[in-house]
Amino acid sequence: MEIKGKRAEATRDVASMLAAADAHLMGNYRPARMVIERGEGVRLFDSEGNRYLDFCAGVAVCCLGHGHPVLSQAIAEQAARLMQVSNYFFTDQNIQLAEELFEATGYERAFFCNSGAEANEAMLKIARRHFHEQGKPRTKIITFEQAFHGRTLGALALTGNPKYLEGFGEPLAGMVQLPYGDLEAVEKALDADTAAVFVEPLQGEGGVNPAPPGFLPGLRKLCDANGSLLMLDEVQTGFGRTGKLLASQHEDVMGDGVALAKGLGGGFPVGALLVREHMANALPPGSHGSTYGGNPLACMAARTVLRVLREEGLIENAEARGRQLSAGLARIVEKFPKLCVGHRGQGLMRAIVLTDAKEPRELLGVLREEGLLATAAGPRALRFLPPLIVSAAEIDEALEMLDRGLGKVHAEL
Repeated sequence: MEIKGKRAEATRDVASMLAAADAHLMGNYRPARMVIERGEGVRLFDSEGNRYLDFCAGVAVCCLGHGHPVLSQAIAEQAARLMQVSNYFFTDQNIQLAEELFEATGYERAFFCNSGAEANEAMLKIARRHFHEQGKPRTKIITFEQAFHGRTLGALALTGNPKYLEGFGEPLAGMVQLPYGDLEAVEKALDADTAAVFVEPLQGEGGVNPAPPGFLPGLRKLCDANGSLLMLDEVQTGFGRTGKLLASQHEDVMGDGVALAKGLGGGFPVGALLVREHMANALPPGSHGSTYGGNPLACMAARTVLRVLREEGLIENAEARGRQLSAGLARIVEKFPKLCVGHRGQGLMRAIVLTDAKEPRELLGVLREEGLLATAAGPRALRFLPPLIVSAAEIDEALEMLDRGLGKVHAEL
């Protein structure tokens, strides 16, 4: 199948756009030297008319793909009606989203923000403030090695990766990092000052690392016994990505709080902290806020995503297509032993684990040449995060592209 083609006329030549990017954008990213212009379904098109299968999806954001007609129409209509009024007032969309999230997840209370980092920052603050409001202060937070919780200073302290902390001064005190999946280490670390345990049910940026079976239920049991809170970071794993609305639902675990973003808005910026009723009073008036958080435009986008996931059976599709993708990755791993040592993940959050022959980022350009967009995760993982609308035929097409690209590299080793 032909995957590339030149458009007759480009709006502006790529060289001049890239020169402008080099001159005016901050250098904190390392984007590919291409300019994406539009998207349609599971496809992206650059400014030269080349098309790609998008198995990045904005890093697990575009769960409905690109240009989904229901989401696009809902956003346009809400934008014409009302976009922002601040949190000095209720809005119909804000209230209805909170209500619908409760119905979908069981978490009774919601705080809305704009991103996953903000949701985790709010979750960190509420974990400590909860005990302060009870007159029994606790400040210690247990997190895990290879975790990623965002780029704000509070979220970076939760993350604990020295690479991300470099140059920003001393991290927030009270954080303890433990090996992911080690319940014995958690049990030893829990004490009377432990406010909460923060955990990703499936680590994303750390390398697509699934939690060992029983780890989340074990954390729930340990936290309950110690009077600590279990706080779940489902920013990347939430909204159907793993084949359940929340990844923690695979083992029927409910946290005291959960951070959401990415797929929540289907591409529109929105984040949320959801908590159980016993934490309803932990953030009294004036203790936290967000100017744009919960704006009616973002809330309409999130409500529409929830509805489309349900009406189009996309969570079930993520589970089925995830099995298909997993089987295909297993075949590729076996075929290219000099490059691959395994594969892992859940639903449509999958990765190939590489040998040390090539860095993941070295392979991304090879895959782009084949017409496939993917991402790197951790030191050795090549990650695949297609939109939840992906079809069986598109999974097969992506696997063919991956086979061709890795085959070329493998032949040179």
